[in-house]
Amino acid sequence: MLAVHFGAGNIGRGFIGSLLYQANYHTTFVDVNDKVVKQLNEKQQYNVILAAENSETITVKDVSGINSINDPGEVIEAITKADIVTTAVGPNVLAIISELIAKGLRERLKTNQEDLNIIACENMVGGSSLLKEKVFEHLDEAEKPAFEKVYGFPNAAVDRIVPNQVNEDLLEVSVEPYYEWVVEEAHVKGQKPAIDGITYVSDLTPYIERKLFTVNTGHAAAAYIGSYLGHEAIADAMKDENVQEIINGALSESGEALIQTYHFNREEHQTYIRKIVQRFMNPYISDDVTRVGRGPIRKLGARDRLIRPASMYMEVTGKKPHYLAKTIAAALQFKNEQDQEAVELQQMIDEHGVEKTLQSVSRLDVDGELMAVVLEEVDAVRNLRG
Repeated sequence: MLAVHFGAGNIGRGFIGSLLYQANYHTTFVDVNDKVVKQLNEKQQYNVILAAENSETITVKDVSGINSINDPGEVIEAITKADIVTTAVGPNVLAIISELIAKGLRERLKTNQEDLNIIACENMVGGSSLLKEKVFEHLDEAEKPAFEKVYGFPNAAVDRIVPNQVNEDLLEVSVEPYYEWVVEEAHVKGQKPAIDGITYVSDLTPYIERKLFTVNTGHAAAAYIGSYLGHEAIADAMKDENVQEIINGALSESGEALIQTYHFNREEHQTYIRKIVQRFMNPYISDDVTRVGRGPIRKLGARDRLIRPASMYMEVTGKKPHYLAKTIAAALQFKNEQDQEAVELQQMIDEHGVEKTLQSVSRLDVDGELMAVVLEEVDAVRNLRG
């Protein structure tokens, strides 16, 4: 069986590629990094290190690579033969790869009428739906019915911490042992891909938001509060009592919003929260706060990991989300000269002030209660430094 996977980065190799190999796929990685592509073709295998006290190494074999800039024709040909197409390129890159995917799917229809599923494994809500939308923008109206008939774009929720790393072996990648890959079965075409590690569900939204508003919310709290208090690594930040208090408080608030909105079992969700916090404390996968916190404008978006759970909490409880608001306040003060969004955010605050900047990036009502509580916490967070 053939899998065509867009994105040969650490997540692509260490998470999706590893599971595809274990499901007996040959995986052809599509990427623009020529060094990585050449290494994949030369070695045809790489190691995945499960980072824990009792470390384990998995050797992923039967792989190859294609440079999509140099050899787009080869990518198109691979898609015509694929049994599954997956991505792990980042939300902003889906639109960029959509034209090449559209060309491959168009060519495939000429000789292959078999069902095919294209699954975007991105850290976002509705990644596959977005990819489908972008692919369909490259089609004529007459082509769309045929595409709708045989191509499925089931949304997915993915979760595995893959820290930033530099290894002597370019292809080797270290990942945490824990992972979750949930796929919405309603939009699967034909038989569900038989991949151990995928959980198929009828409604993906609760699982996406559970992950986004627990893992990503907690990670953001560790990064933004940790950075504000001068910590460089997530594992170091997690030793700080102030950070622990705010993370636990924020996840309690987001958890209450999730429990009341989606009727998760309260005890099971509390166990899930504890597991997530323990993952952040794993010293073998600790990441830099600057990398986890990068892209603060996107992460302060109206439906992203901070604003949305805070809004949900207020809607279902009528209470103020003080700990989520503290995290939002710290995100507004996140500084990283190497991160374009962080630089832009601080420029916006310097020019327009915190209130107008938050209104602009988060679409909050300037007179709304969440805006008021965040502005209160902007001052309160400053007291954490003593």
